[in-house]
Amino acid sequence: MTDSHDDYVERLRANRAEKDRVFAEERSSPLPPEARDDFDGLDYFDPDPDHRVTATVTVHDDPDPVEMETSDDRTVRYLRVVSLSFDLGGQTHTLGGYRQENASGDELFVPFRDKTTGQATYHGGRYMELAPKDDLSDGDEVPVDFNLAYTPFCAFSDAFSCPLPPEENWLETTVPAGERTPEL
Repeated sequence: MTDSHDDYVERLRANRAEKDRVFAEERSSPLPPEARDDFDGLDYFDPDPDHRVTATVTVHDDPDPVEMETSDDRTVRYLRVVSLSFDLGGQTHTLGGYRQENASGDELFVPFRDKTTGQATYHGGRYMELAPKDDLSDGDEVPVDFNLAYTPFCAFSDAFSCPLPPEENWLETTVPAGERTPEL
């Protein structure tokens, strides 16, 4: 997190503009085709460097399975492979980082709820994905940027089934960063 605030905000805004373009124009968009013509972009909180934190990693060598309910009343099984401990708003918080069983790759799925959920943000929670550069070990530090928190695709269309954040990933704080509730 060594870049300047202005460089970071410029990159974040460019990323958001590209996402809005994809939603409006691409076949892979989660928006139903009939909603794309009137789509004028997602609603975001203003970029806030205070919501870019450093988390300390605890690796779970024998990961616990976690059954996550989904937006269409099914359950999916993930493994809690790490815990991420960080300070935000003057308090220490912990989020689980998950991978689906038998999934390949190193990317971590970090679904969460906070006190904006159901009010300023989607009622099913939001997601982050972390892509560590190397294998993680206990005590490693990784950046967690809530400005990149996004709304799952099921908020835009019932054609998608989305895992809902497990209770262990419900933060008892307000995180006014990332995407707001979509207005369709």
